[in-house]
Amino acid sequence: MKKSVIVAGVAAVAVVASLAAVRVLKPKAPEAEAAVPVVEVQTPQTGTIELYRDLVGKVEPSDVVYIYPKMPGEVLEVFVKAGDMVQEGQAICTIDTRQVDNARLSLQAAEMGRNDAQRNLQRQKALFAAGDIASAAYEQAQTQAKNAQIQYETAKLNYDNQVEYSNITASIAGKVEICDIEVHDNVAGQNLICVISGEGSKAVSFSVPEKIAGQMQVGSRVRIEKNGSEYQGSVTEISSMIDAATGLFKVKASVEKGDALSTGSSVKLSVTSDKAENVMTLPVDAVYYSGGDAYVYTYDNGTVHHVPVEVGIYDSQRIQLVSGIGAEDEVITTWSSELFEGSVVQKAE
Repeated sequence: MKKSVIVAGVAAVAVVASLAAVRVLKPKAPEAEAAVPVVEVQTPQTGTIELYRDLVGKVEPSDVVYIYPKMPGEVLEVFVKAGDMVQEGQAICTIDTRQVDNARLSLQAAEMGRNDAQRNLQRQKALFAAGDIASAAYEQAQTQAKNAQIQYETAKLNYDNQVEYSNITASIAGKVEICDIEVHDNVAGQNLICVISGEGSKAVSFSVPEKIAGQMQVGSRVRIEKNGSEYQGSVTEISSMIDAATGLFKVKASVEKGDALSTGSSVKLSVTSDKAENVMTLPVDAVYYSGGDAYVYTYDNGTVHHVPVEVGIYDSQRIQLVSGIGAEDEVITTWSSELFEGSVVQKAE
C-alpha cells in the first residue's frame, strides 16, 4: 500500500513538470508596435500683425472759435444766446470802446487836411506850369499832399479797427456753445465773450503714452464707438510736447459722419499700439517656451527637430517670426507628448 502511494506521487510530479516545460518552451505572442503620432504642419505665412489699444476720448467740434474783445469797454447790445445757430459775419454783440468817436473825429480831420493839400497841389501845379513859381515850391506842395494822404489812410485804418472792435461778429458759421455776457457788462481782453463750434463735422481728442504716439502719424486710422454705433476717423494732430498734467501726448482725430455725436460726450476708441507689416507669421499655438526662450518643432522627412526661434509681436491668432527658420520649413502645429528632438512622426495627409 505504501509503495502505490509513492508511485502516484511520482506520477503527479511528472505531470506538473511536463506542463511547466510546455509553458516555458511555448513561444511568446508578438507585442503590438506603438503607433506613430500623426501631426499637422504649416510653413510660415507672410502677413501683417496689428495690435490695438482701447482709449477714452472726448467729442468736440472740428472747428472751434473762442471770441475775446480786442478793446475794453461796456457791452451795449447782445444779439445771440447759447444754442443759437449763427452765420459767418453775423453780429454777436456791440461794445462801447470809447474810441470810435475819437477815431471818427481824427478821420474827419485827416480827410479835411488831405482835401486841402490836394487843392493846394492843383493850384501850385497850375502856377508851376505858367512859370510863376519855382520847382521847389511845387515839389513842396507834392510832399504835403502825399503826407496828408498817408495821415488820412492811417486815420481811416484806425477808425475801421475801432468799429470792428466795437462790433463783435461770428468768424465762422456754427452753433453758439457759450455766450457769457449781458448788457452793461464791462469786458476786457481776457474775458471770453463767446464760443462758436463749426457746423457738421466732429473731432475726438484723446491722450496716448509716448510709445503709442511714436507709432501714430497724421492720417492713421482710429475706430470710435458710442452707444453701440461705430465710426471711423483719422488722426489730424499729434502734439510734440508732453502734457505736464498727465505725462501723455495729446492727439486729435476727425470723425467721419459723426454729426450724431454730442459735443463734450465721451467715446470709446481703438488706436494702433504696434504693427508689423509683411512679416513671417505662425499660429501662436505652434510656438513653445522654455525659460523664456521660444522654440518650434519642425518636420523633416518623418523626423522632429527642436529649433530655437526669435519672435516679435503677436495677437490672439498669429505671432511674428523674426528668425530661426525659413519660409520653406514645415512647422508642426499640433501638440503631442511624442514631440522631441529626433522623434518619429507622420505628417497628416
